[in-house]
Amino acid sequence: MARRRRLSTSLATIIVLAGAGGLSWMGAEAAATFVEDRAARDVTQALQAAGHDWAQVATDGLRVRLTGTAPSEVERFRAVTQAGTAVDATRILDEMTVASVEAMTPPDFKVELLKGEQGLSLIGLVPAATDRDAILRGLRPAGQQVTDLLEAADHPVPDGWTEALRFGLQAAQMTAQAKISIAPGQVQVAALAADREDQGRLEQALRRAAPPQVALDLQITAPRPVIAPFTLRFVMDDDGGRFDACAASDDAGRDRIVQAARDAGMQRVPTCTLGLGAPSDDWAEAAAAAIAAVGQLGQGQVTLSDADVALVVPASVTRQQFDQVAGRLEQALPPTYRLQAQHEQAAAQAAPIEFQATLPPSGSLSMRGRIADAQMQQAVDSFARSRFDVAQSGLRTDPSVPGGWTVRVIAGLEAMGALHAGQVRVTPDMIELTGVSGDPRASDRAAALLSERLGPGARYRLAISYDRRMDEALGLPDGEECVARLNIIMSESEIGFEPSRSSIAGDPGPTMERFVRAMADCGDFQIEAGGHTDSQGSEAFNAELSRSRAQAIVSAMADAGISVANMSARGYGESRPVATNQTEEGREINRRIEFRLLSPHPLDADTIPAPVTIAGVTGAEVDPDPAQDLTQGPRLPPMQGPQLPDRAAQMQGPQLPHSRAASGMVPMTVGVAEQFQTLDEREENLRVPVLTPDDDTPRPGPRPDSVAEQAGAQDEATDE
Repeated sequence: MARRRRLSTSLATIIVLAGAGGLSWMGAEAAATFVEDRAARDVTQALQAAGHDWAQVATDGLRVRLTGTAPSEVERFRAVTQAGTAVDATRILDEMTVASVEAMTPPDFKVELLKGEQGLSLIGLVPAATDRDAILRGLRPAGQQVTDLLEAADHPVPDGWTEALRFGLQAAQMTAQAKISIAPGQVQVAALAADREDQGRLEQALRRAAPPQVALDLQITAPRPVIAPFTLRFVMDDDGGRFDACAASDDAGRDRIVQAARDAGMQRVPTCTLGLGAPSDDWAEAAAAAIAAVGQLGQGQVTLSDADVALVVPASVTRQQFDQVAGRLEQALPPTYRLQAQHEQAAAQAAPIEFQATLPPSGSLSMRGRIADAQMQQAVDSFARSRFDVAQSGLRTDPSVPGGWTVRVIAGLEAMGALHAGQVRVTPDMIELTGVSGDPRASDRAAALLSERLGPGARYRLAISYDRRMDEALGLPDGEECVARLNIIMSESEIGFEPSRSSIAGDPGPTMERFVRAMADCGDFQIEAGGHTDSQGSEAFNAELSRSRAQAIVSAMADAGISVANMSARGYGESRPVATNQTEEGREINRRIEFRLLSPHPLDADTIPAPVTIAGVTGAEVDPDPAQDLTQGPRLPPMQGPQLPDRAAQMQGPQLPHSRAASGMVPMTVGVAEQFQTLDEREENLRVPVLTPDDDTPRPGPRPDSVAEQAGAQDEATDE
């Protein structure tokens, strides 16, 4: 009984202990679960608030395990730091991985090509599949060094990379100094051209060579032209004010000159050429003062050629008004500039003397007219043959021509150099130049040249038309190039025709868009669209079918907005095969549309605007004052030293001429302004022969002993 009682007590104790242990385990489990859930919740909220949604949170007791793929190492570190704000950082277990940037995003492939006088440099990153040796071979011309600083990455070649790289290397060969940036599908060319014409040719050549799938960014610049002489000519007459020539050194100066012209009464917006060569920084100030003087007079013209200012006022202006305006202008001009003012009188009747030269568009120069003598005739003929291909020289001598006639004739011939075709007519009181040129500044060039060659006082009249097709700076295509463009587009197009019909099959839109760009500068050429077929069918049927298909192409071009007034359609049928008709491939080649140039000369006369007649006077001729001492300079102080005997030193040798203005010798002063030479003086310089000494040229012999002894005695007396 007692044993049974002890057994019951022990069992009860075990049961109580087991229950207590179970309750303790359940409490601990509940506490641990609570801690884990709370830690997971707090860390998850902290990561989501910071934008780290890619991170997963798992708890293992007190440990917090972070998993997931971080976009970068920086994002992984930020996630760990953010989790440490919610729980103790020692409890965090970092099991996150970092995504490979190289595997996610391909690198930016780009090449910078620098070309200069020292050589070429290649900098950038290219795909590993790029043939770098081929690049270097293509860029290494004779005697020029190529520096290879390229890096390679083992990634697939992106779309457009091959075409862009090929065109970029081609652009490097077309430029002398350039920076070329090459990226997939994009090429940027920043180059320096020699002049305006070279800039236009280079831009046109690069655009033509660029593939359709490559975006081209051109930044071609040309240095400002050097204008010599730096010229501005403002004229005001019954038609209002205008510029015959206008040059400015910078934008601010150009704005000041333009504003002065508007204040003087010029209606249309004037244009000035920016260039180098201004005689001083206050060029715009001098030009504005001169323009204002003409505006105050209401008529007349003023010419600035470097630092010379020539004001020419017609006889209709009173002498008093002329003197007042000329005096104010002389005071307003900067110190560097010199004013020459002329009040015109009634012109004398011109003598019936004339020289004329004609230059046809395609041919040789022909001349006729009067020349002073045989020597001047030979000078004019030699000058003309040095500049032109002379076909006929009908010159005759006439001693009655006025003085300076040969200089005027040569100046007129030299002014013809600005023309592609035209005529010059020289009379004693006028030089007329008419023709056509591809230079938009041909009139300015001709006027400036006449002013430089003839000096002030020469009248001229210019009527030069600008033909844009002759302007090399525009790079316009000729007829052969236009036809070549059209044939290339047609060969690359997907335009077809229904079998045995003239209906166009497929979408002609893309091809017509290319035709629109190609015909933008080609509409004035006479072009034929010729249709051709294979030998299947009758000859008459093929001829009519080919003509209908050619007409369908021309009609589609007209519907696309292309001017087809100078285009014609013709069917050749099977008469002109370019491949065999025995195979299907050959017959497919023979079924074609070909464009052919009918005439190399453009037909539309509207492309050449009517010339604007420019008349003017190069300046006012100023007669030198005979009373003026031409050897003036600063007065020198008296020479210090011993008193010399009052007699002139006897110099040995031939007697030298003395100045008429003074009895003694006057020292030459550096900086004295050169006096202007008249046309007679310039023509006289043409007559002076140039002699070269040879073996037969007489030379002075030794002095006699008596003369040498006398000179030695005088030297000893001078020393004493």
